[in-house]
Amino acid sequence: MVMVFYGSKGKSNPVSMENRVDHQTKNQITYDIHLPSDLGILFKVRLGLQSLENSISQLSLHHFKIQNTSTLDTFSLTINKTLPLSLNEDRWIEFPIQWPLKEALSVVTYHLTVFSRNILSERNSLHMTACIYGTHGDTGDRSLLRPLQNVQHGEENESFLVTVDAVELGELDKIVLLISSKTDCKLSIKKLHVKEATKEHPIYVFEINGEFSVDANKPEIQRDIPRSFVIRGDKQKNDLDNNLNKDGSQARNVTEYTIKVYTGDKRGAGTDANVHIILFGSEDKSEVFQLSQSLEHQNPFERGKVDTFKIKTKKLGSLYSIEIGHDGKGFASGWFLEKVEITDASRNSVYCFYCNRSVDQSIITLYTLFSFPQELGV
Repeated sequence: MVMVFYGSKGKSNPVSMENRVDHQTKNQITYDIHLPSDLGILFKVRLGLQSLENSISQLSLHHFKIQNTSTLDTFSLTINKTLPLSLNEDRWIEFPIQWPLKEALSVVTYHLTVFSRNILSERNSLHMTACIYGTHGDTGDRSLLRPLQNVQHGEENESFLVTVDAVELGELDKIVLLISSKTDCKLSIKKLHVKEATKEHPIYVFEINGEFSVDANKPEIQRDIPRSFVIRGDKQKNDLDNNLNKDGSQARNVTEYTIKVYTGDKRGAGTDANVHIILFGSEDKSEVFQLSQSLEHQNPFERGKVDTFKIKTKKLGSLYSIEIGHDGKGFASGWFLEKVEITDASRNSVYCFYCNRSVDQSIITLYTLFSFPQELGV
């Protein structure tokens, strides 16, 4: 059995329960686990079997309890679920952790619809997983070829629906696909749609429009798919307009942030990829913003240049970290980021986030070392 722990500052590597048994009775096993202190406050656990090379075919889970041995804060939850452990079924469950005086997230069923051309005809030899990422973490690798729903199969186009149960992810920003096959084949995947099962909107659209040549004798294919756009319902659009309306009653909860991005002055430092950012504050976190409209340059993120972007979002409090990354698209996608400076108009403060290293397609987290009043002009 394996567990993955999620905290306010990151997640753990998969923690194997093998050789960690502290105490065992007939129906109860206690494990002693030492987690990295830099995870922050735990808010989610994923639990399941890492390997199928196990003599049991099912894992019945009745109750889960976790205690911080330093503070003695305790969380317990009745589960009463049995995990199916076959290759093409979901072998993981996850649930939120609620600590005293802390509000827990909810468990959500997501509908992931795959639009493709020839996956269904090859599915018996394929192994495909998707990991959905959002502002509250990720789902881990979930099988896309479990028993399918809403299957539409035509000559040129097909689609099918997969359900994923996970602790709510917040705003979705990317999906990582893993594809392997027992036989050589070619696949065509057009796009992925993800939404909560109980809601019509928002629908997160991840466009791929790609051909995959899968070789049975080569390692699995991994593809990072950034979010293309979001389809929002009329009510959500109206709510967004109201938040940004300066004459509305909610305008006091919205502020403008000025983001200055410094690209390093060295060979190959610039990038043509699409850059995105998330802001984290003492009171809240922002949605994902695409940094595309520079106030200075038509082509942002060139070598030795500074690009300024303005965004409007809810007030986040004092900023302490950002997540920034890109999708790797374009001829020259490598990027050397020097630093990011963010000005909060409502608090009259400037926050500095130093990087001084290359940024690949994965998201990196930067923490501010200090902030200073805007009028100092440092």
